[in-house]
Formats: sequence, structure tokens, C-alpha cells
Amino acid sequence: MRKPSLSFWQIINMNVGFFGIQYSFGLQQSAVNPIYDFLGARPDELPLLNLAGPLTGLLIQPIIGALSDKTWLPKFGGRRKPYFFIGAIVCSLALFLFPFSSSLWMAAGLLWILDAGNNTAMEPYRAFIADKLDETQQATGFQAQSFFTGLGQTLANVSLFIFPMIFIGTTGKLPTWVFASFFLGAVCSIASVWWSSHTTKEIPPTDEELLQMKSESINVITPFSDIFKAIVHMPKVMWQLALVYLFQWYALFCYWQNSSKSIALSVWNTTPQQNTKLYEEAVGWTGLVNGWYNVVTFLTAFYLAYLAKKYSPKHVHFACLLLAAIGFLVFPHIENKYLLFPAITGFGIGWASMMGIPYLMVVANIPKERYGVYMGIINMMIVIPMFIQTLTFGYILKHFLSNDPRQAITFAGVLLIFSAICTLFIKIRKVQNP
Repeated sequence: MRKPSLSFWQIINMNVGFFGIQYSFGLQQSAVNPIYDFLGARPDELPLLNLAGPLTGLLIQPIIGALSDKTWLPKFGGRRKPYFFIGAIVCSLALFLFPFSSSLWMAAGLLWILDAGNNTAMEPYRAFIADKLDETQQATGFQAQSFFTGLGQTLANVSLFIFPMIFIGTTGKLPTWVFASFFLGAVCSIASVWWSSHTTKEIPPTDEELLQMKSESINVITPFSDIFKAIVHMPKVMWQLALVYLFQWYALFCYWQNSSKSIALSVWNTTPQQNTKLYEEAVGWTGLVNGWYNVVTFLTAFYLAYLAKKYSPKHVHFACLLLAAIGFLVFPHIENKYLLFPAITGFGIGWASMMGIPYLMVVANIPKERYGVYMGIINMMIVIPMFIQTLTFGYILKHFLSNDPRQAITFAGVLLIFSAICTLFIKIRKVQNP
């Protein structure tokens, strides 16, 4: 049965909830470590305190995906909406409580809850697009999520820049602006998901699909069994994408971990140990630079959807990865802080592609009754390179890159070139335009 065609604004409405989820992720990326610092964390404690992200992503997303594939609850919205609504509620509660953290480990515990909520909400959203839109509209649907990724994370960073100028002083152990930013995030999370749930109905399963769901019992083992079976029978295109993701996400974590220190050396010619004040200036400027690439992401997302439909998703992703790679290769050599913005623009375009185009490359090869679990497995392909990078890059940086963060960014650029080359070997089924 052909799925009904949706207008552009209907596609926007169904993805508004992604804005709240990504606003929350933006706060998590930019504000949580400073809060740990305010609460007295030592630098060597930060990796362990941030372990929530990779672990919850690795475990929760494929489990939620497997469960949502076998769910149909019309009183609670359908197949996917119950999960991302529950996730949004958990996320909003954690965001509201986070500024009240009175100790380091209370903050760490709330981060685990926050990340669990974020991952519960985000995973079904990928499958929601595949469920709701036909092949001719999926590019717009996935790139709408890329648009809201850039917009949500940009506004989260803007709040961290503006609120300290408005909300002055401290409340308890934390600056007052932390309360304002996290309270706004709590409202955005639940309100945006409610809007999408209210404006968009899910397509009900056929009678045959309902019978199949009822015939399959669900227990504690079910999602793990489904994940294992899905991996065993995973389409070849997903194995090819896994290789692309290995280089791509390893590279991104190298950049995120070293961008501030690279800018401090190339522009301010300092390190955290040499001059704390100058390094703080570098960190602040890095926030603006990273905010800019998210602006580029939401400005270019829908144009990439047009290019993907006109040409090929893999060729669009190849070109975007090359632009990002060029930006990373140039980035460490820039001494003028204002020239960092055009350099990182390439990564902004690449980030817009990374958030949407890869899903478009694989969705046509995934059985529709397994959209959820396979979207969760794609997230595992993101998290596993994170673990590999965490375990190996310290050695590489010390023994091969002279402990120089600028060389780490260059290394990331080279990895993105490998990722782009691997993209060309992906075999995808061409979508026929109507």
C-alpha cells in the first residue's frame, strides 16, 4: 500500500519533537562538564563521569527499537510515539532536577537518567520517518531531523552564551544561568514532542501485521534476541555503512576532544597549563565556532535533501565528508580567529549530511517491520567507534602525534577522507521519483 504524501509543513510538524531532544543533547555536550567543574570534579574523573553517553546509546537505542517494532498501542499514540513521549518526560524531569545537584555523583546519576531519556526518545524518531514517509519523501524527512539537530544545538549553545549575562550570581552551588538553561531545556523537550504527537498520526499496521505482533510473546530476552537476529541477517549495505561510520565517528570524537586546545595553540599560542585566562578565551571562542557549524547545518539540511533526490545519497555524503575533511585539515593552521569560521563551515555541511543522509542510504534495504531495531543498530555503529577511540587514541596521540591537539585535528581530517572513500563503495537501491 502506497503511503499518503505529506506536505512540507506536515513533515516539519512530525519532526518538531527532534528539536527538543537535540536542545537537550546540546546542553549535555556543552554544559555538563562545566557543571562537573563547578562541583569539584578532577580532570581525570571526567571520562568516567561522561560514560553515560556511550553506554546508554549502545544499550538503550537498539532495545527500544526492537520493542517498538512489536508495539501497537492506539490509546497511547501507536507504535513509536509512546516511546519518544516517555523518553521526553524522563528527559524533562532530569533537566529540571539537574541544576539542583548538590554533589558530583548526584549530577552524574542525573546524567545517566537524562541520557536514558534522550536515547529512548530519539531512537523511535528515525523509525518514525521510515514508517510514515514513502521513498520519495524520506530524504526530506531525515534532513528535517538534521535541520532540527542544528537548530536545537545552536539554541542550546546560544542560551549558554546569553543567559550568564541575564541571570547573574549563584543559586546553591551553581551559577543561576544553569537553572535558566536547563529549565528552558525541560520545557522544550516535552513541549516539542507533544506538538509532534498532537499533529501527526502513525499509520496503523495491517491485520496481518497485528496478528504477527500478537503471535510473538515479549519478555526480557525478546529485544536481545531480536537484536542478535537482526545483526546476523543485516543487509550488506549496513555492513558497508559500518565501515564508513568507523572512520567518520572516530574522527568526530578526535575533533570534539581537541578543538579547544587546538585553537588555544594556533590562535592564542597557549595551553591550559601556561595561561588559564587565555585558555578560557580560547574555550569561549571554540563555543562560538562550534555554534557556527550548527548554524550551517540547519541552513543547508534541506538543500542536501534536494541534492540526494536529484543525484545519489552516497555521492552527496561523499562530497560532504570531503568538505568536512578539508575544513579539519586547514583548521589547525589558522592563526586568525575569525578565519576559523569559514574553515569549520565545511564541517557544518558534513554534519548536516551525517545526521540524515546515511539513514536514507540504508532504509530502502531494511524490512519495514524491523525499522526500529535496525535504526538502533545504526546507533551502535556510532557508539562502538566512540569506545574504540577512547581506548586507542591516547596512545596514538602520545606516540605518533607528539601530544599535539593540532595534529589530532589533522588526523581527524585524514580519517574523514578514508570515510568518504568508503562511502563510494556502498551499494544502494536507487529511489524512483514519481
